Order: sequence, then C-alpha cells, then structure tokens
Amino acid sequence: MPVKEKGRNRSPLQSFQSLLTLLSIVFHVTSATSAASIASSIDYRYFVAGGGCAAISHGITTPIDVVKTRMQSNPDKYKSLLPATATIIREEGASTLVKGLGPTLVGYGIEGALKFGVYEVSKPLLALACRNVNDRLKRAGGYCGGPLPFLVASILAGAVASLVLVPMESVRIRMVTDPEFEGVSLLNGLRRLVDEAGLAQTLTVGLGAMLAKQVPYTFGKQVSFDVVAKFLYRILNAPRSASTTLAESLSKSASPEFVKLAVSVLAAMVASVLACLLSQPGDVILTETYKGGEDGEKQSAKSQPKRSLAEVSSTVYSRRGSLLGFFTGLQARFVHVGVIITSQLVIYDLFKQALGLSATGSH
Repeated sequence: MPVKEKGRNRSPLQSFQSLLTLLSIVFHVTSATSAASIASSIDYRYFVAGGGCAAISHGITTPIDVVKTRMQSNPDKYKSLLPATATIIREEGASTLVKGLGPTLVGYGIEGALKFGVYEVSKPLLALACRNVNDRLKRAGGYCGGPLPFLVASILAGAVASLVLVPMESVRIRMVTDPEFEGVSLLNGLRRLVDEAGLAQTLTVGLGAMLAKQVPYTFGKQVSFDVVAKFLYRILNAPRSASTTLAESLSKSASPEFVKLAVSVLAAMVASVLACLLSQPGDVILTETYKGGEDGEKQSAKSQPKRSLAEVSSTVYSRRGSLLGFFTGLQARFVHVGVIITSQLVIYDLFKQALGLSATGSH
C-alpha cells in the first residue's frame, strides 16, 4: 500500500481531527508546563497596545457605524451610505452620528485589550502544544502545524472578546435604534437593560450572534495580518542579486521605520477585506438581535420574546428572500471596517514598537 506524503492531500475530516486533537491536548500541555513558563509568555504590552488601538480606531469611526447600524435595522428608509447619512443629519442633527460613543470606547477598549492580548499569549502556548503532539499526529497520518495554532488562538480570542462585548454592543445598538435610549449614558443604559431583562440575559442575550460575528472577524483580521506581514517580510529579506536583499536596497532610499509602516499598512488592508467579508453575516444577525423593536415599533425586552440564533437568521433571510439579506449594509461596513481595521492594526504595530516589541511578522 502506498504511503501518503505527510501534510499533503489531506481530507477535511483529517484537518478537523487535527484541530480537535490540538484542542484536546492543549490543556494537558499547558498544565504540564511550569507556571513560570506560562507567566513569562503573558506580556502586558500586548494588552495595552490592543486596548489603545481598538478604542481609537472604533471611536473615530463611530459616525460610520451609526449609519451602518441604521441601514441594517431599517433598510427600507436608509438604502445607501451617503443618502442615509444626509437623512440622519437632516432629521436628527449631526450629533446623532456620535450616538453610542461611550459604549464604543469602553467596550472596544476592553475587548481590544483582551482580543489582542489573548491572541498573542495563546500563540506560543498553542505552538508548544502543536509541537508536542506532532509526532503522534504524524504516526496517524496527520499533521499539526502551519496556520493551525493561529486559527485556534483567534477562536479563543474571539470567544473571550464576545463575552465582554455582549452588554456593551446591546447598549450601543439600542442608543442608535431606540428613541427611548436617547441621551442615555453607558451606565444608565446598562442599568435599564438589567431592569428590563435581568442581569443574566443582559450579559448573555445575543451571545450566539456575537460569536457568529467575532470569531470569523478575529480570524480574518488577526491571522491574515500575521500571515500577510510575514509573507511581505519574507520577500523583503529574500536574497537577491549581489547577495543583497530588497530590504537592504530599500534602506538606501527609505528608513527602516517607513518600511515597517508600509508593511503594516499593506497587511492591514488585506486583513480588513477578509475580516469584513467573513463577519458581515454575523454583524447583520447581531444588529437584528439587539435592535429595539420591529419596523419602528418599540417593545420592551420583557414583552419581546427572546429569539434564538436560528430565528433571527430566518428573519434576516426572509427580508430579501435570499442570502443577500445577510449582506445588507455591506457598502457602509466596507468603509467602516476598512477604516477600523487598517487604522487599528497600524496603530497596534506602532504601539507595540513604542513599547519595545517587534513589528508583526518581522520575527
């Protein structure tokens, strides 16, 4: 019987089995690792850089997010980006475009700190788990390596971020779509949600929708940024004629800092496109889950039955009668997410370097 070449022509089942095997042993590997070793991989600078870049990038794009949310919650009235913006300003004033700024800064600041921090801390631990199990997988005809640790780290980071974002996003969307939340502060908004639905539901309602958005969003953003940045640095550092590299040639006309910035911008632009496409259906489901009422009719959280992820998805699908319903507001979200992710990842890299860490992909 011919022996399969390792790591090639793998079926989806083999890939899924490798993922399950890695997840099942990661706890065993980390428990066998000394506490000092695990603690040494937890660098607070990743959390600081992640929180700072997320708060800044989401804060400056709040007006676009307001328009995007209105387009998703009331597509009959707000049909496209520029006309929707003009309608909001004409009917409600320009200040409406910064509704939900408080929850955005607080929620995404904490979320960014945890998402970037958990992702960066998890990568070396998962790579260690992957190396320890690799021999076993190879004997079984499998392979653990490549982007798999990055994938699992992004899933963990997205899940952790979802738990933090659920109440914050609920308040933000109600501020944007519900007139009864007009001028309500973050703390008062949270208090009202707790009064309406109870603490447990406030902290967990829409968690499935949030996971549907955050997990593919985190994967598309974090992993692609890592992979594209590494690829660009590999091109820059590849030997060329006369034993010089492209980076050495560019250093004659551009500073190393400019080259790093250019790599960050290019990698971030690719990441923004992938993250937007992967997470768009989850974003539409999330808005439908949290918005205050149906077709402008306000219902309290107590009188409005809690809908499952499948029920919300069915409602979104029925509006357009096709999967296109899950891509409502994509034009506005391309602008919104493109600006957020590109600025966020560039700021993240600048923060990292200012704190003494290496630029993404450069090591």
